[in-house]
Amino acid sequence: MKKNVYLIGIASLIWIVIGVSCSKKVDDDFNVAHTTLNLPDVPFHYVAASDGVGQLGRVLFYDKTLSLNNAISCGSCHKQAFAFSDNTAGSTGFQNLVTSRNSPPIQNLSFNIFFPNPGSAPVLFWDGRESVLKSMVMKPVFNHVEMGARSSSEIVSKLKQRPYYADLFMQAYGDEEITFDKISDALSSFTASINSDGSKFDQTGIQDFSSVELEGFNLFNGKYNCASCHNLNVPVGYYEPAGTTALLNIGLDLEYTDNGQGALNGNPADNGKFKIPNLRNIVLTGPYMHDGRFTTLEEVMDHYSVGIKDHPNLDVRLRDENGKARVMNITDSDRNAMIAFLNTLTDGSLITDPKYSDPFIVN
Repeated sequence: MKKNVYLIGIASLIWIVIGVSCSKKVDDDFNVAHTTLNLPDVPFHYVAASDGVGQLGRVLFYDKTLSLNNAISCGSCHKQAFAFSDNTAGSTGFQNLVTSRNSPPIQNLSFNIFFPNPGSAPVLFWDGRESVLKSMVMKPVFNHVEMGARSSSEIVSKLKQRPYYADLFMQAYGDEEITFDKISDALSSFTASINSDGSKFDQTGIQDFSSVELEGFNLFNGKYNCASCHNLNVPVGYYEPAGTTALLNIGLDLEYTDNGQGALNGNPADNGKFKIPNLRNIVLTGPYMHDGRFTTLEEVMDHYSVGIKDHPNLDVRLRDENGKARVMNITDSDRNAMIAFLNTLTDGSLITDPKYSDPFIVN
């Protein structure tokens, strides 16, 4: 027994030494490479923040200082080019461990700022554990796989060592004091300002759709009833419902290795329930589902066509008249038309807008 404890202690010590040495190397690289910010003095008109708070939030979003070893930022897993999602099934965290869930897009969340009380705003995270954006933005920072920060005081102390923050906090809040509350406020305000409303669907509507896009729109809203879960005809910032109806079991598995909301609350009736995703920029945000199991939209269509599993918690809209899992048998023509329609939800301005871009200049 003593021998086993001794061996475990030695192994733990080796792991700590390796971790510290790796962290130090990353820290040195970061200090050398990220010393200059590109912050032009132009009005950006952030939707949910003043320009000062928006700019501070933007810097915090891309600053790897928030992670334990300065290896990962929020922008590492929520990439502007992919509508602030990640283009891999799981995201790589600060110790090169990979998350078990896909990083979803963070866009059109301003409703969570204007109605910040639980139950009144769309749910956040795949399992709906949050609805308050100011709280949500800091959860990955402290996550043991994602960014690994150990305490709020440690984050504040680290930011005080960065020479660019005194002016940024002064511009945002009228004084140079760095506090955890200001950090979460600025970060959530920037996140809430990432709004997508420049797509063809949002700007011109169906009146300018091609025949195939219009056919896909009609199939989405009619024959296949996708719109009963993915309601697109609501104000920007509130594309998903609030409350428990925002989390559904869509029959991905008969037995889930990740039970989603059920794993969170321990209720078997909620096993396999996950958040309904925002479909803006859906063409850019693959891979799809909570675990990134589907690489393409064609694979997603295959699931709804013939792959829905008859899980006990399967949503009623995915059951046929006999109560069994639906077999939609989506034709190739219908599949192509719906994908053409989904392309009209792409907002090219979002992925190139400088006010959302990485401000750090690598020297």
